Amino acid sequence: MSIPNPLLLIGGTGSPYTRKMVALLRYRRIPYSVIWGDPAKVLGEMGIEKPKPGLLPTFLLPNENEELVAITDSTPIIRRLEKETNNRSVIPKDPALAFINYLLEDFGDEWCTKYMFHYRWYPKEDANNAKGLLPFGMMLNLPREQWKQMKEFIGKRQIDRLWVVGSNDTTAPIIDASYRRFLEILEKHLEGMSFLLGHRPASADFAIYGQLSQLVGFDPTPRAIAHKISPRTVAWVDLMEDQSGLEPSIEDWKNIRDLPESISELLAELGRVYVPALLANEKAVLNGDKTWESEIDGCKWTQQTFSYQYKCLKWINEEFQSLSETDQARVKKLISETGCELLLK
Repeated sequence: MSIPNPLLLIGGTGSPYTRKMVALLRYRRIPYSVIWGDPAKVLGEMGIEKPKPGLLPTFLLPNENEELVAITDSTPIIRRLEKETNNRSVIPKDPALAFINYLLEDFGDEWCTKYMFHYRWYPKEDANNAKGLLPFGMMLNLPREQWKQMKEFIGKRQIDRLWVVGSNDTTAPIIDASYRRFLEILEKHLEGMSFLLGHRPASADFAIYGQLSQLVGFDPTPRAIAHKISPRTVAWVDLMEDQSGLEPSIEDWKNIRDLPESISELLAELGRVYVPALLANEKAVLNGDKTWESEIDGCKWTQQTFSYQYKCLKWINEEFQSLSETDQARVKKLISETGCELLLK
């Protein structure tokens, strides 16, 4: 199976995962073509079955029969691109460092998206901004009356889904505090390194960039917070959009033992908020519970159970178990007392 040239994807400017993947394709210099719009409509016109779940971005890639099929999950797509294209890798060669990268990418995709969804739909100003702009991202010349209908439909649908990701009056201060700590850590980190794991971007950089592209570039409240707390992060988001001109070398990855204290602080933030969520979600899946409740950062947290995040925890452990004993020891030394060690079975 060969990657199409150009690689076709369907995405939205308001989708953090679309921005994650477009920036990654630019950096890796993989030819691509984006259709900005609704995948259901585009795929229907092409006679291609919609993926389940239907998410953005939707990629068209060949299956084992060389037939184009629609797929959506960014993390395995990145690993497939690594296997089928051999330039400008975003996965560190050192297996232990690659595991840390995997863990941070998962944090970006699955916890930092809580920042994004919360700020987009919880504050009234941000919700009004989002529901007004997002329909134009699908069709710029949308007639006014149709725009008004879509605006109210999208707004109600997304605001009603806030509870699904755990955003409510009780958890709002917890999400806000975590976002602010996250920015403080990045501000400190970017004083010494251009990217998370050295002086070349890894897949974790693109995952976190994708969420920040919205938090810094689209939504008013988190944008104002970012400008106040971490101007370096604001600038980093602009730079991450297109790193096609960077000429990386193997030496640009840090040795895992030489990672700065800021990475330990970031892992501790992960252990503080994301780890208890993953473990509570796992327990709920195994018990067959539709919702779960746990204490996160001293607050009662309740939300819908997600089978996908159960898989995320499983995949984290599979990545760890694939390491040699020596590399496992190196990882354990870094994540010790951050809370992340609780993820490993």
